[in-house]
Amino acid sequence: MQRFIIIRLFYALLVLFAVSIIVFILARASGNPIDTMLPFDATMSQQMAFEKLWGLDKSYPEQYFIFLVKAVQGDFGQSIKWADSTAMGMVWQRFPNTLLLAGFAIVVSVLIAVPVGVLSAVKKDTPFDAIGKVFALLGQATPPFWLGIMLIWLFAVQLDWFPTGGKHGFRSLVLPAITLGWFQVAALMRILRSAMLEVQDTEYVTLARVKGIAEWKVIWKHCLRNAAIPPLTLFGILAAQIMTGAIVTESVFSWPGTGLLAVDAIRGRDYPVIQAVVVLFSVIYILMNLAIDILYAYLDPRIRYGNN
Repeated sequence: MQRFIIIRLFYALLVLFAVSIIVFILARASGNPIDTMLPFDATMSQQMAFEKLWGLDKSYPEQYFIFLVKAVQGDFGQSIKWADSTAMGMVWQRFPNTLLLAGFAIVVSVLIAVPVGVLSAVKKDTPFDAIGKVFALLGQATPPFWLGIMLIWLFAVQLDWFPTGGKHGFRSLVLPAITLGWFQVAALMRILRSAMLEVQDTEYVTLARVKGIAEWKVIWKHCLRNAAIPPLTLFGILAAQIMTGAIVTESVFSWPGTGLLAVDAIRGRDYPVIQAVVVLFSVIYILMNLAIDILYAYLDPRIRYGNN
């Protein structure tokens, strides 16, 4: 098991190194910050002074080496757009809002997906199952930005039940959380339904029914527990996607999180902030998948033995 974890940690570090190279290149592909930070009639000497101030006068390999050394220490430099703040300081300032939104979206996803997925499997080929399938199909096919706009139009503009955007208490959290968790509900529901259908045909479930155990206990205790591994694996991936995929949702609802910060940083060509946001999201995604790999290996010993 120890060797399995070490190998997974090595792969995680390798992926993170590749991410650092990609984000460094793509951040600079967005353009030069001089175009947004200096006036149109800026002189050549002003442009050179600006480049020297932010280290943009060095070659790309030198810039990357400096970025990598400092990033390992948690230092992503000073923000270009928000000059009085560090890049990581801006990220940590907004991160609790993203964490709040993502956490609420995860709770909504689980509370809807688990009962609907289980009942769809139990009531296979019934009208309830058909409705569940349509719901799952729509959930995975609907673009988040379109769903967010429609929710704003209906519940914020027409019915005036929720604010159109921003952070103004609990009500402003509902619509973006539903938008962010909609796809995850559909994905979890489908895989849980499939896993439950497989488990219901096993011998130990039949034996539990023969023993006279209450049906609700057979379904929610015996079946659900043994059908939890595939959804658990997917849940780790979806939870990471919720955390890292909030950019679109936060932009639609003007939610002051790291996703909206990333959009503002890209518009301002703020390399340090862009790099800090992407690296943080990558670390979250990698750690979540690493945790799921380790947990999965504990639940199913064949996985760790097969990788040794």
